[in-house]
Amino acid sequence: MTLPRGFVVTLDRHTRVLDDGRALLGGHPTRLLRLGSRARPLLAGRTVHVRCAASAVLADRLLTTGLAHPAVQAMQPHPDRAGGRPVCTYVIPVRDRPRQLARLLASIPAGNRVIVVDDASQHPEPIAATAVEYGARLEPLSVNLGPAGARNAGLRLVTTPYVVFVDSDIVLAADTIPTLLRHFDDSQVAMAVPRITGLDTAESVGWLGRYEAARSSLDLGAYPAAVLPGTPVSWVPSACAVVRVGALTEAGGFDEHLRVGEDVDLCWRLVRAGWRVRYEPAVRAAHEHRVTFVDWFRRKAVYGTGAHPLAERHPRNIAPAVLAPWSTAFLLALLAQRRWSLPAAGALWAVTTARIAGTLRNTGRPVRQAAQLSADGAVSVLAQGSALLTRHWWPLTVLGSLASRRIRRAAAVAAVADIVLEHRRNGAGLDPVRFGVARRLDDLAYGTGLWISALKGRSTAALRPRVVRSRRSSWRRSAAGDRQGTRRPGMRR
Repeated sequence: MTLPRGFVVTLDRHTRVLDDGRALLGGHPTRLLRLGSRARPLLAGRTVHVRCAASAVLADRLLTTGLAHPAVQAMQPHPDRAGGRPVCTYVIPVRDRPRQLARLLASIPAGNRVIVVDDASQHPEPIAATAVEYGARLEPLSVNLGPAGARNAGLRLVTTPYVVFVDSDIVLAADTIPTLLRHFDDSQVAMAVPRITGLDTAESVGWLGRYEAARSSLDLGAYPAAVLPGTPVSWVPSACAVVRVGALTEAGGFDEHLRVGEDVDLCWRLVRAGWRVRYEPAVRAAHEHRVTFVDWFRRKAVYGTGAHPLAERHPRNIAPAVLAPWSTAFLLALLAQRRWSLPAAGALWAVTTARIAGTLRNTGRPVRQAAQLSADGAVSVLAQGSALLTRHWWPLTVLGSLASRRIRRAAAVAAVADIVLEHRRNGAGLDPVRFGVARRLDDLAYGTGLWISALKGRSTAALRPRVVRSRRSSWRRSAAGDRQGTRRPGMRR
């Protein structure tokens, strides 16, 4: 039993309970999971408490399929000490940030093991003095290795079961690390990461600071998730992360050849090896965002330059859009902007709805459920198409707009609709104009870095969308397997 007694999982907010509790619909990719007679009583409302082997198998199955997430706040605290010693070591890579380092060290509870890795600071004395002041072990590097190399240098000194990587511009809340440790009661979890929010500073009250507070590249939202390529949370930042040392060592640590995107690469390697990576927004770590324009714009572009190296290592995971055949045709029909475009898109949506309804037969209101699923799919397709035009492919969009009225119209609609929708979700107190300017500059910077990366690598791998086959058959396999009762999925490692 990989999940211990007392472990609790709760259904994802998008998971639908159908047929009076006999089936669940949701996950990534979307699937229909039928519950056998032994499994149904174990689901109390939308929660499963692990009390026996059968409930452990069901909870594990729900986690594997993305239908549920650990309810860490309903679970007992994970032991923070073993044999009187801490179970985790804090590793902090830093370069010439003594003020930020002192602020972070002050937020770490006393009695913990802390290793400060000075990544060849130009002025190492203040870093060393700060480490001594807070009782941290200092590991100076003579050559600048970058975040990945500095973390690996600290990892080699860790003797505890878990390591906490924290960047120097982070401030920790008291409950962040203890709560993340609860995820490791699941023996398949390799890494758990909190929500990264903005740190309130004198500089963060400006318009860029307020935009970053709402739309930071490091903030992955308010809802828990399993981290999987191709899902809404496909990676997590290592600005603050708790990692199982055995899993990280098995994976070979961070890739020191990567100066950016090393956290994305690690997530995908851990997942490929069969481990689970969890995003837990119930706790937060505050990050001092870049808020001066040049620094902010340059950093956004740097994020984009990581695309090609990641494409070389993970060619199936880096696509800027992932589309099914029907959604590709749906998007192309709308972009054509002909008289037949809306009828054709509507017909594609109707056919897709009918096919999904056939898969959901005998679940109660299959047509209604299918219509909602296909509508969600259509919205996702439009969002991905908008991102292609305004973010990933913006140089092509600009060139195309010079020659085509249809491309100009599509780009204008995509840009304005994106601003309106995102501002309504969280405008961070900014007026729509300044929010819209920041949003488009964000996309401009990232897209610039992306194209620089592609040109240097002489490859379009990071620019090409990926078309995948229908998920309908995977729903059927999942449903058929669970008709046999609660069955433990095979271990991949």
